[in-house]
Amino acid sequence: MKKGIILLIIANILWGGNYICGRFLGPALPPNLLNTIRWAISTVILFGILLLNKKKIPIFAMWKEFLILGFFGIFGFSTLNYMGLRLISASQAGMISAGTPVAILMFSFLLLKEHISFKSWLGTFISLAGVIILFLGKQGSGVASGSWIGGLETILAGWAWALYTVFGRKFGKNTDPLIMTAGAAFYGTLFSALSCIGTVRLDMIHMTGSAWLAVAYVSTLASVGAFYAWNLGVKILGASKAAPYLNLIPVCTVILGIFLLKEVISGISLLGGIITILGAILATQRSSSTSATVQAENSVNHVCSSSGVAE
Repeated sequence: MKKGIILLIIANILWGGNYICGRFLGPALPPNLLNTIRWAISTVILFGILLLNKKKIPIFAMWKEFLILGFFGIFGFSTLNYMGLRLISASQAGMISAGTPVAILMFSFLLLKEHISFKSWLGTFISLAGVIILFLGKQGSGVASGSWIGGLETILAGWAWALYTVFGRKFGKNTDPLIMTAGAAFYGTLFSALSCIGTVRLDMIHMTGSAWLAVAYVSTLASVGAFYAWNLGVKILGASKAAPYLNLIPVCTVILGIFLLKEVISGISLLGGIITILGAILATQRSSSTSATVQAENSVNHVCSSSGVAE
């Protein structure tokens, strides 16, 4: 059991590191190009793992499902996350993404017609109040610390991830999570590559040795590595016991942001982050704990959170 807990914590730390690298890579690469490079590498790794395990990938047979998942979970979520991280700190993005489980809850209600208890509704409104407080907070981490646009992009990233999770539950009932992730990664990479046409210029690329290391990290450890650690931890502890650990993504992101990027968090921002996390825990404690787990099992990243997170 101890080993399972350690693996889940490692997965959250690795996902939190994705926000740190996304913030660090802001001046080095356009968000859509960074996302293209990241997921192109991750896709090759995922396909390699599946081939080694002699598992077939129905790229064309399930193209509609993979296309939808790739658009929301790989292209939409990651690109919007990296866009937001150019304007706000990793710590703030991580805390905002803590509300992502609430978005999953809402879309599960709207699209899957799942029942939502009064406690879940209460947690939803508490979490939303926390996000509002977060927006009011100011950080001393630089020019972009109080950007509303960056915060909005991070929220939209959470919504994209929520849709990815909900559709993943709908499409993946009889499909291996790793196959779903690989298929989504393939089509998501195509969307990202197409978005670079006419929007990316050579003078927008400023890569250094440290930047390449960050790209290597988000393409491997923050993707495949975190996925493997999480699934192994879930296998040891069980899905219901593992799900609450997703709330560690914003916590890990804040800690890493403070120590690695020297970010400073104001009292009101910290208060908003805590309220957002507590609201998400209350909203997803029972009825959507399974939903939160599927979210993690279908991912290879957060809060992003996670950037809220999360993953």
